[in-house]
Amino acid sequence: MKLYYSPGACSLSPHIVLREAGLDVQLVLASTKTKKLQDGSDFYAINPKGSVPVLELDSGERLTEGPAIVQYIADQVPAKELAPANGSWARYRLQEWLNFITSELHKGFSPLFNPAIPEESKAVSRAKLVERLTWVNEQLEGRQFLMGDQFTVADAYLFTVSNWASLVGVDITGLATLAAYRARVGARPAVVEAMKAEGLLK
Repeated sequence: MKLYYSPGACSLSPHIVLREAGLDVQLVLASTKTKKLQDGSDFYAINPKGSVPVLELDSGERLTEGPAIVQYIADQVPAKELAPANGSWARYRLQEWLNFITSELHKGFSPLFNPAIPEESKAVSRAKLVERLTWVNEQLEGRQFLMGDQFTVADAYLFTVSNWASLVGVDITGLATLAAYRARVGARPAVVEAMKAEGLLK
């Protein structure tokens, strides 16, 4: 398999999940700015949407959108319990978290990376993100991970997205439970390996 990624972008989430799953993958660097691959070829030829991540299977089939990709990976290795069984109530709870992270957090961060967005608008985005992350902080009370004691693909996604806070001036220093959770996830061997591979850790 191939994972098209950009360092520290949302593609870090499936990268972490692939390592948690113990699956072999070839990493292919794709620039989200130039839309070029390292060999100079056009990334739009791989994904017409121009965004990472893209998971390319050995068959040549390609899957886009992080929440879909991480569930596909988890279903390849059910014994790892990276996602609850399909059709179970817990699986819908997982999808609830993935949808919340993608729509309320991930997309909430997007304007903060755009230099064309006025600062007044960014201030509104930051305030909304703090509000949402404060709610997440409350949900994590008494839990090791989002779904309880079991690490799942949703944790890889939340960890990835919450890492962006310090880059764009979203102050979450007062959210102690979230901070402890992020340290816990960040210490997992698969997470450390993925971040080192992307040049995010030495």
